[in-house]
Amino acid sequence: MPSKSFSVIFKKKITQFNKIISVDSDKSISQRSFIIGSICEGTSTVKNILESQDIYSTINCLRKLNCKIKRIRKGEYKIFGKGLGSYYCNKNTVLNFGNSGTAARLLGFGVCSTNPNLQIKITGDKSLRNRSMYKIIKAMENFGVTFLPKNKFKLPITLISSPSPIGFKFKNDFSSQIKSAIILGAVNSFGKTEVTESIKSRDHTEKMLKHNTKVIKVKKGKENLIEINGKEVLNPFNLFVPGDPSSASFFAALCLINKKSRVILKQVHINPTRIGFFNLIKKHNGKIFFRNKKVVGNELTADIHVKSSRLKPIKVDEKLFVSCQDEFPLMFAMASLLPGKSVFNGIGDLANKESNRIKEMGKILKQIGIKFSASKNKMIINGNPNLSSDKKKIAVSGVYDHRILMSAAIISLITGIKSKLSNFEQVSTSCPNFLYTIKKLGGRFEKKN
Repeated sequence: MPSKSFSVIFKKKITQFNKIISVDSDKSISQRSFIIGSICEGTSTVKNILESQDIYSTINCLRKLNCKIKRIRKGEYKIFGKGLGSYYCNKNTVLNFGNSGTAARLLGFGVCSTNPNLQIKITGDKSLRNRSMYKIIKAMENFGVTFLPKNKFKLPITLISSPSPIGFKFKNDFSSQIKSAIILGAVNSFGKTEVTESIKSRDHTEKMLKHNTKVIKVKKGKENLIEINGKEVLNPFNLFVPGDPSSASFFAALCLINKKSRVILKQVHINPTRIGFFNLIKKHNGKIFFRNKKVVGNELTADIHVKSSRLKPIKVDEKLFVSCQDEFPLMFAMASLLPGKSVFNGIGDLANKESNRIKEMGKILKQIGIKFSASKNKMIINGNPNLSSDKKKIAVSGVYDHRILMSAAIISLITGIKSKLSNFEQVSTSCPNFLYTIKKLGGRFEKKN
């Protein structure tokens, strides 16, 4: 669980900057490395792990399932895998995933579904308990898993693993978490499981399993076809985790809208399924350049060079949602400071994130006097590049969503509008060095317990 609660107060504009910074390591890859490493045969070593609250929740739950994980030094861990089906624990052991929907879905609903003789209770913090698990429950029931109580789709939920899981065919919409949960359940199932997807979602799970050629095959075409052969041994791996593009996007946005500024974001992974934000903003006159490209652990990385830009209003088609879904609160914040009308389509799934991100960002826009309209699946924002800080305040409280808090911070730093952002400890779930990096760029703030 996050550490002691605190608030952050911003009340001054950030000045121009020209900096080279590192961003927090990628959360998605960090979490998957522990989960997949735990079911490999042998010891995996992972370096540059993100040491955040979500990662600690993942590690704690794996240890409750009797997995051995050793911290060697800062950011470096050894995972002592015992192979498929090796989890065991007492009946009704509680796995508390904190704020991490990824760990809950991939580990709790995914791997545990086909691990023999498990009966566990899956839960999380207030935010996670408020999120619907309907889609993943319906998907995992195909393996023969039992979920109790029946027809309950919010945590806490009891999972009784399938006694005889058999592979099946599944058509994924755009959820990388459901896709990954099925893949991780399928590796310990009998026969073949096939997952097809017409819109490619983030593929870190497939890439991390790529060296197991008997286990997984990805066939690219009009629809991606992922074939998983169950009951094959998974080999351990050595991995270096690159920077998180979602975390990087906040510092890029700050630079883009701030005047006379430049920033280089070092060694960020630029997996095509994760850089929708950067590609989109480049099309809207954003000066963003990928330099020094390298492949690190099957992931393409680069240094991202960003310069202050005269951005056009942002237009987002619904097809782009899957590649930039984490950045929508940030793009709403940016749109409020751009000239003209920004339009965001296909945003309905934002209502089932750590918060209802449409509703919460709407509250912030109202506080700063930005006109907008929002429906279930669309938002239109009329930006004001000359937004004055006079007689305006931003107050965010009771919102356990790091993206909302970070987005509000960006607005405040650009405009100088005073903001009091409560529960800011939530940012440590995925971006524990956010305030440190803001300070390095010249941003000023106060912390209050």
